[in-house]
Amino acid sequence: MNNNILHIKNMVCDRCLMSVENTLQQQKLRYVHISLGRIEFEKELSLAQFQLFEEALKANGFEIVAERHDRIVTDIKSIIIEWVYERKDFKNKKLSEVLSEELHYDYSHLTSIFSKVDGQSIQSFQNKIKAERIKELLEYDELNISEIADKMGFGSAAYLSTFFKKETGLNPSQYKLHHQERKSLDKL
Repeated sequence: MNNNILHIKNMVCDRCLMSVENTLQQQKLRYVHISLGRIEFEKELSLAQFQLFEEALKANGFEIVAERHDRIVTDIKSIIIEWVYERKDFKNKKLSEVLSEELHYDYSHLTSIFSKVDGQSIQSFQNKIKAERIKELLEYDELNISEIADKMGFGSAAYLSTFFKKETGLNPSQYKLHHQERKSLDKL
């Protein structure tokens, strides 16, 4: 294990990155790279630096992930969020292929770990993230249902509507009329 890398739980968006980056700057901690759920430092933190950083992260709702399985679950969630929100180009691969390639584990092993640690399947988590993204896009009211379906990779507006109804109990039109409170991604 690389002692220069920390895995951070609940880093789910660009604002989270900015918040953690601000904490790093305030504590004058030098890092090589920061991404959702992961920081690579130039050198290993001293025990005092680690403890101060951990306290500052907790104050902002983040948590350092120590267990290997927890780190894997955090990495899976980060990849899924990136996949759904940024529509990152994974060259038309299936999520299972991307996760296996990115994390260097067989997909069946990843699903087993994810289910044990998180209490839900990878697919269930991905569906929840997609539903929250669709809610967000509906609330913005900038795109119609067909455009959202296209943006989210659904074959049609009807398929998106069916998916959304299954996940939320409302079709997109009903949701627009009766906004439900959206869920924070770190709570899914």
